[in-house]
Amino acid sequence: MTEYSFDFRLLLLIAAIGLDALIGDPDWIWRRLPHPVTWFGALIGLCDRAFNRDTASAALRRLAGILVVAVLVGFAWIAGVLVERLTTLIPYGYVVVALIASVFLASRSLYDHVARVLHAFYSGGLEAARSAVSMIVGRDPDSLDKAGVARAAIESTAENFSDGVVAPAFWFAVFGLPGLFAYKMINTADSMIGHRSARHEAFGWAAARLDDLVNLPGSRLAGFLIAMAAPFVGGTIQQSFMVMLDDARKHRSPNAGWPEAAMAGALGIALAGPRRYGERVVEDPFLNDAGRHEAGPGDIGRALKILRVATAAGAVLTLIVWLYLHT
Repeated sequence: MTEYSFDFRLLLLIAAIGLDALIGDPDWIWRRLPHPVTWFGALIGLCDRAFNRDTASAALRRLAGILVVAVLVGFAWIAGVLVERLTTLIPYGYVVVALIASVFLASRSLYDHVARVLHAFYSGGLEAARSAVSMIVGRDPDSLDKAGVARAAIESTAENFSDGVVAPAFWFAVFGLPGLFAYKMINTADSMIGHRSARHEAFGWAAARLDDLVNLPGSRLAGFLIAMAAPFVGGTIQQSFMVMLDDARKHRSPNAGWPEAAMAGALGIALAGPRRYGERVVEDPFLNDAGRHEAGPGDIGRALKILRVATAAGAVLTLIVWLYLHT
């Protein structure tokens, strides 16, 4: 059990969304203090080095990965319980909870990172934009033309809105700080050990599958919020919804396709499709293949507007749920 009621957590979530929009992740703080997610990453890295033995069989490494993820998630949950209980012992401790929750929301940080790609296009051209987009995506930037850079930035906006904003907000609303901490541990583990490399295919199996599971509600909700924001960039809610429902399952990820397809429909452009990650070429179908294929810097600006509006819509939706509970 968490220390704050569900309806009160909704108010704390609205405050956290507002704090994230106003403050974001100030560099002057995190240059002096380690970000909490880096603590999670340090624990995951330690477990990877200690228990992911190259000499072990694939079955043993998968079992080790399952046990490690279970322990790490349990640790994160207990940490969340302890922090929540501590906040009840100090005056206005709920303010601390809202501040902590805002640290784990990434709408402002995501906006700033994607906006750097847009600004790089205008200040330094394609080469500068390639350098900027390489900071937020894993694909080979040198293989990207102007449209490829724009699509990469827009896809990152949609996907990270889901797992960096909506999903953590959802789990905070449901379970408070324990749910938020557990989600971030799972998501961080997936990003570190959940990829299909020779080293992590077995050991990271549990992290990847659990991340897929916990992102199911957030990805659908993120797609809904993006669709609701479509009219603010000249699109239609209906078109965004139709593309999402038709094309989301074409994506190799069970979750990323929902916000990406909704974004494609909202902007009227094609996203995903074939792309290169280092030496590996991914031959994926386009989302909204009937849309415009030549994305450009202006589309990045429109995607950023959708990000702002969809984040605000999430806060409004949270308020509506709170009001419904009090009628």
